[in-house]
Amino acid sequence: MLAARLKCPIRLIWLKKQARQTAPMGILFFTAVIDLIGFGLIIPILPFVTPKFGGNHFDIALLIACYSICAGICGPFWGKLSDRFGRKPILLICLAGGSLSYLIMAFSTNLEMLYASRIAAGIMAGNFGIASAMVADMTSVQNRAKGMGLIGAAFGIGLVIGPFIGGFLSGDAADHRLPGFVASGLSFAALLAGTFFLRESLPKEKRQQHHAQRQKQSKQSVLTLLKNTRNTLLVLQYFIHNSCVSLSTYLFPLWVAARLEWGPKETGLTFGAVGILMAIIQGRMIGPLIKRFNELPLLFGCVTLMLAGYLFSAVAEGQQQMLAAFFMTLAGATCCIPILSSLLSKRTPLEVRGRMMGTSTAASAWGRTFGPVAAAVILSIGSFDITWLLGALLCGFYLSWIFSELRNPTPEVEEKAEV
Repeated sequence: MLAARLKCPIRLIWLKKQARQTAPMGILFFTAVIDLIGFGLIIPILPFVTPKFGGNHFDIALLIACYSICAGICGPFWGKLSDRFGRKPILLICLAGGSLSYLIMAFSTNLEMLYASRIAAGIMAGNFGIASAMVADMTSVQNRAKGMGLIGAAFGIGLVIGPFIGGFLSGDAADHRLPGFVASGLSFAALLAGTFFLRESLPKEKRQQHHAQRQKQSKQSVLTLLKNTRNTLLVLQYFIHNSCVSLSTYLFPLWVAARLEWGPKETGLTFGAVGILMAIIQGRMIGPLIKRFNELPLLFGCVTLMLAGYLFSAVAEGQQQMLAAFFMTLAGATCCIPILSSLLSKRTPLEVRGRMMGTSTAASAWGRTFGPVAAAVILSIGSFDITWLLGALLCGFYLSWIFSELRNPTPEVEEKAEV
């Protein structure tokens, strides 16, 4: 009887604790999805809307790139502000700016306004880095990979559901207005949810506790910070990884439009189907997979699958082979971001974690700039088959770093485990 009486209060305490941990993660998951939906939503529309405004293939690549360039410049800035003023207020500012940028897209009547909307969205694109920092704040070292897997699932869902929503709402007429209004509304909904339900993961006491260290670190350049934390090559992988992913998401709509005569609706539906599988892998499987294989060996396997997907794309013929190659590429890519984020958080001191996550966001943004622009250049002088091989080459650099880490891993920062 006594054991039963004791067990009930203990279980209630445990349930309350689980609820406190789960609710913020759910809000974070939602906001991260919204952030990537905005980036992905325009992907299936661009190849069809841009010509209506007098643009060409380079304009398609540049519209993707200008978003990423602005995100690359502003990412470390937002991360640094979150270290100083807290994660929540900076996250909400980014969501508000994102909502406004999508309204600009919805009201666009020419190519210049479309560029302006993507530039505004890029400037305010600090959500993913801040969300990653919040996950690192709220999870223990042992559960870090699982938490990053949840945000990684949001990355996969947003990046692929975005094109799905964009393609479906755009329809055969390739209309950009309704997708823009929907994206703006979703960002505003995330803003409201964050305002009322999201708690601060880096409270004032912790910010004051690390004030001296942060002041010292803030005087360092990004390159010095990367060198001191030994994260230079790790952050470079964010650039390489996102170069690969953005190359795929830029090239696929053009590829299927040219060879299969697909429009935005078919392209968006394909992205949506792949996105469901990616969400299952990241949301349900990433934690158990990391526990079984460890982070670096699993990362090696995922990048190898990406490499196989690019090589298969270069020789694929017909709808079935093209779709299979595309799935292989994104299935391999889907586990990489949570693994990289878990490694980065474990190798970064708490007092500069926000700035480091912002720097990784910037590296990701520069990768999303390089991927489509490089693909556009190669496609203009070559073929789709040759352009897919660029992704294979990038995967080769990716694998060489993982192999070196497997032989001589970078040490992690000692951190007190938090429950």
